[in-house]
Amino acid sequence: MNGETPDRRQPGPPHRGRPQPPRNGPLPPRHNAPPPPRRGGPRPPHGAEGTQVIRRDGRPGGPAPQPARAWSQAPEPKSWSQAPDGPPRPTGHAPTQTPRPYAEPRRVPPPAPPRGPQPPRPAAAPAEPPKQRRPRKRGTWLRRVALTLVVLLVASIGGVVYLDTKLNRVDALADYPGRVADTPGTNWLLVGSDSRAGLTAEQDRALAAGGDIEGKRTDTIMLVHIPKSGATTMVSIPRDSYVNIPGIGRGKINAAFAQPDGEQLLVQTVEEATGVHIDHYVEIGFGGFAGIVDALGGVNMCVPYPIDDPLAGINLQEGCQDLSGPQALGFVRSRATALADLDRMNNQRAFMAALLKKATSPTTLINPLRLWPMMTQTANSLQVGSGDHLWNLAGLAWALRGKMVTTTVPVGGFEIVDGWGDVLLWDREKASEFFDALANDRQIPQTLVTGTP
Repeated sequence: MNGETPDRRQPGPPHRGRPQPPRNGPLPPRHNAPPPPRRGGPRPPHGAEGTQVIRRDGRPGGPAPQPARAWSQAPEPKSWSQAPDGPPRPTGHAPTQTPRPYAEPRRVPPPAPPRGPQPPRPAAAPAEPPKQRRPRKRGTWLRRVALTLVVLLVASIGGVVYLDTKLNRVDALADYPGRVADTPGTNWLLVGSDSRAGLTAEQDRALAAGGDIEGKRTDTIMLVHIPKSGATTMVSIPRDSYVNIPGIGRGKINAAFAQPDGEQLLVQTVEEATGVHIDHYVEIGFGGFAGIVDALGGVNMCVPYPIDDPLAGINLQEGCQDLSGPQALGFVRSRATALADLDRMNNQRAFMAALLKKATSPTTLINPLRLWPMMTQTANSLQVGSGDHLWNLAGLAWALRGKMVTTTVPVGGFEIVDGWGDVLLWDREKASEFFDALANDRQIPQTLVTGTP
């Protein structure tokens, strides 16, 4: 870098105000002026061959004069980092800067409010906060389901309480001197009445009720015993049973129901004849029975034999079939069979079991279009004891839906009695053992179970 480099010919640094010669070309004419001396070399005066260097101590010395060289033979210039004196100093000086102290910007005071009364400014509407979409939580659907269940439960309870007020109540369980003391278990007395009260002429014809007949009689009397444990027992009491009627004497048991205050007299007659304390009472008429069956959409019943009874308004074939309200009523009323009243009691118990089974089935309980009409029709059709409620009836239906024992009173024979015609006599010894088991909340001995369909 400090010597000549003939292979790398680079122009020297440009000189200000001096035209640069073309590379590797002849030097331009300079009015016969000698070539410029090299940096750091001797600068001969005009007309002199060389320049004598004088040292500071007065001694002559310095490099020998060098012959003049062409521009292209000039040595390569050194970079400023290789210069002994460091980087080249800039020519000239930067302008002097005077520091100024920092001053805050001047604040312009707000204009003064105008004098005099000013109209009130309208109140600015509060800015509504931006609506933020709340993230859905996992438990949202659980709360909705729980809320729906609560609403349904409250509505169901409210509906039951409302229908309970629609029940027709009668004082059938009045106390009397010497009444049978309370016996274990729960005992119901079910009564089917042939009352035509409230039937229109069209309904009377559809039900084959036989026209406008005053008063009421009973063709169906059942004693239901619900034990504390074990199967429920349903006992049919024949309507022609020859028993003692308080205030009348011996006669057919259904005659007690036909008297004034017949409900109380019938309960008292049954309690004294059986020794079983009655806890609840329920009664249903022609129209109510058929209405409940229709509200359930009919009841499937297996008819054990053909029944053709114009007086009951039915003509049924043998086999399982759905019975409508009028057909079901005729089925439980008809005596046009070989055993007459005994067959009718068997048919009544069988149909009652089928009716309650459908009334308490899941297809009824979870279907409001079937459950509500059935409950409404039941509340409007039944007469119950003064202390009975709709939930008591629900307990009865639930007790009868499962396995139960169906039987009739042990029969001792028939007899014709003056003023009463044909009457049915109980077997005194067997009947006593039969009802003693119920009064003590025991299962009836199998040898005494009769009349099971």
